[in-house]
Amino acid sequence: MTPNIVVLTDLNAPQYKAVMLHAYENAADAFTSTPGERASEPDAWWVRRVADPQGMTIAFGAIEGTDLVGTVALEFSAKPKTRHKAFVVGMYVLPAWRSKGLARGLLQAAIGHCVARGDIVAVQLEVTEGNEPAARLYRDLGFVQYGLEPMAVLTPSGFKSKVHMWLSIAERPIQSGPALKTSAPDPPDVG
Repeated sequence: MTPNIVVLTDLNAPQYKAVMLHAYENAADAFTSTPGERASEPDAWWVRRVADPQGMTIAFGAIEGTDLVGTVALEFSAKPKTRHKAFVVGMYVLPAWRSKGLARGLLQAAIGHCVARGDIVAVQLEVTEGNEPAARLYRDLGFVQYGLEPMAVLTPSGFKSKVHMWLSIAERPIQSGPALKTSAPDPPDVG
């Protein structure tokens, strides 16, 4: 089966937290936060990351059955001078689900959301130098490098730079395709 790409809701926050804590642990060089930092965040932080009531974030997930197997989120700015941009954060697909097009599908859903909003004209992201599979995906989807931040992240192997990339969507048409679902899977039984 192919996982469905959906808009996550507050009900998905526990699953999102679990996937992202796995990401911070197993792809440590890709993220600027540590597993310990993120594990200590209150549940409300994770809910805001997935489905901010103010509309400043939105997250997309790849759902297989009731399992979240991949995710990406967008952050938006409330500032008048920067509200035309969205920033991609938390892109991660669990290892068993890689090479199935999920990362591409998640990012296309995020870009499609920005296009459909109508007020976003640029999407930005950062990728750690040396993460060629991610950089290749971003380039394939039209992102271009606009800068390099040296010594952006201290990793176990030393400092690594962050490659800053952006995508202009000012002239991009809304892509047709399967409609995104906004319903969350049933939460797992507790008790």
